[in-house]
Amino acid sequence: MRQRVPLLRDLPVEVTVLASIAFFVALGFGIVIPSIPIFADSFGVSALAASAVVSAFALMRFVSSPLAGAWTNRFGERGVLATGLAIVAVSSFFAGLSQSYAQLLILRGIGGIGSSMFTVSAMALLLRVVSADQRGRASAAWQGGFLIGGVSGPAIGGLVLAISIRAPFFFYAGTLAIATIVAIVFLSPRRIAQREKAVEAEGGQENERASGWTELKQALRTRAYRAALAVSLASGLTTFGLRSALIPLFVVEGLKQGPSLSGWAFLVAAVTQALLLLPAGRLTDMRGRRPAMIIGSVASVVGMGMLVADDLATGSPSLALIVFFVSMGVMGVATAFIGSAPSAVVGDIMGGRQGGSVVAAYQMVSDLGAVVGPLVGGLLLDLYGFDYAFAFGAAISAIALAFVLVMPETLRKSAQA
Repeated sequence: MRQRVPLLRDLPVEVTVLASIAFFVALGFGIVIPSIPIFADSFGVSALAASAVVSAFALMRFVSSPLAGAWTNRFGERGVLATGLAIVAVSSFFAGLSQSYAQLLILRGIGGIGSSMFTVSAMALLLRVVSADQRGRASAAWQGGFLIGGVSGPAIGGLVLAISIRAPFFFYAGTLAIATIVAIVFLSPRRIAQREKAVEAEGGQENERASGWTELKQALRTRAYRAALAVSLASGLTTFGLRSALIPLFVVEGLKQGPSLSGWAFLVAAVTQALLLLPAGRLTDMRGRRPAMIIGSVASVVGMGMLVADDLATGSPSLALIVFFVSMGVMGVATAFIGSAPSAVVGDIMGGRQGGSVVAAYQMVSDLGAVVGPLVGGLLLDLYGFDYAFAFGAAISAIALAFVLVMPETLRKSAQA
């Protein structure tokens, strides 16, 4: 008989610490991100230049991820994590003091480097301190911290922005300072070393240490890791790319509704994701990574497909609204399952070893999707309409599903007993 897996109570304390850090990071980011273009515009620059401040952070985060992976392998997860958080905190504080557009642009770029250091090292640490039958739930808890912070941030951001146009940067620096202190105080090096040694021992002799880049080459040879990369790319492209960029436009231009409706739609997706994150993580640890990834990928295909149908059904406003909100709920299902299972696959492949480069590549493809998604989606929208843009997202999700269908299960049999 299959043993029932608890939701959280058997997870190491490091998971709670990392989830708390994720909350503070996402809280501050949600507060500062709406104010960045407004602050940049105050220097009298063009709309393109103002938007470039946001892009600079994302670009530097993307290009510095390989370095973050190498530094994580060389110096250890805890040190790189705390240093990355401190870099974003200090750069954000001085960004709030910027006296020119150039200063703001450079400081946000520096912040992107720190962000990649934090993200790669934190995920690598998370996957190294939990055993095989805990990775799904640990990843879900980590994503939950980001989700709660991300939802709370914009709600507080309006109040902070009312104080001063520079205030959100100082508030962001404050939440990051708290996260840095939490990392230094509550992530014990001795306990982390003990946990990593125990998890590595579970993998047996196949877990002999190798250099980070050799490890990445080995990982790329496995169908499971390639499937995780495909799902990460599709998720970044659809969730953080197409959905974020096109849904507000679709609400106004396609559904002929007020812009506030898009906020309710994103809330539906976020609530659905929040309700299913931990159950999805438990399923990942009980039944395996592959079933959870299939559910998430199928939901992504269905959700994007419903948006295609919704665009074609806009002649019936009531029906279009119903299909729209259902599709957003389905996308919430997709992000819940995709938020835990692929990262658990990465952890299985690492098997307790150092894997900064493996995690960095996994994170990079998601960032790449988030950058490419809005560009391709916007081009398809301009040339052909919303249905083609959403169909592109469905097609990418279907390709990721094909990778998942042919991948082997990576959850060890002993962990499923």
